[in-house]
Amino acid sequence: MRFASSSNFRRVGVQEGALRHLYRSDHLGALDDHDAGQIRALGITRVLDFRGVDERSGAECRLAEVTVHSLPIEPTIVQKLSDLVASGHHLSAAEMVAHMQDTYRGFVRHNTPRFAEFFEHLLASGEPTVFHCTAGKDRTGFAAALLLKAVGASDAEVMADYLLTNDRLALPENSRLGLPREAMAVLWRVQPEFLQAAMEEVHAGYGSLEGYFRDGLRLREPERARLRRLYRAD
Repeated sequence: MRFASSSNFRRVGVQEGALRHLYRSDHLGALDDHDAGQIRALGITRVLDFRGVDERSGAECRLAEVTVHSLPIEPTIVQKLSDLVASGHHLSAAEMVAHMQDTYRGFVRHNTPRFAEFFEHLLASGEPTVFHCTAGKDRTGFAAALLLKAVGASDAEVMADYLLTNDRLALPENSRLGLPREAMAVLWRVQPEFLQAAMEEVHAGYGSLEGYFRDGLRLREPERARLRRLYRAD
């Protein structure tokens, strides 16, 4: 499925491994009436929004008759990059990769409670749900990776879902934040190294992904079994 006004809206997972009733997306504040109607026709009643305060205020959800839950993770990289550009620093592609990796490490270091809230909502009911941030690639991508692993997906399935963003998002013609083109090309895409950095931080802080599920996200086997019952298509 593809929508003109929401290019990264899709089911979570790929092919036979896609989860039922769960969708991931870029933000829903730019939907046109047609696309909003098509998305609502999927039965979606719950929206989980990872955007920060300013991001939300400038583009409120355009889906009617849904419950929106705010799970704010502020986009700290935007301020960091803006400050670097303002200081006259020319960001290379390699530097952008390093900044993105640090952003993903921050998801684990600073935002684990938000991702735990995300799972609390999913466990509360199996109603059709879409979760998103602004572009639907980083905060959303990490959440989707955790979710897929929690229900038993393979590493290959997780990475295939994660990298599908690169087929959905087109690099803007004009630079954003004053970034050079080579830095923009990194910022606007996802790379395995980004997600791997988050997983390395998981292992550093919790010993293993299983430890992160248990101690960071409060997902023990009963909770994971419930997630499988609610959302696994098989």
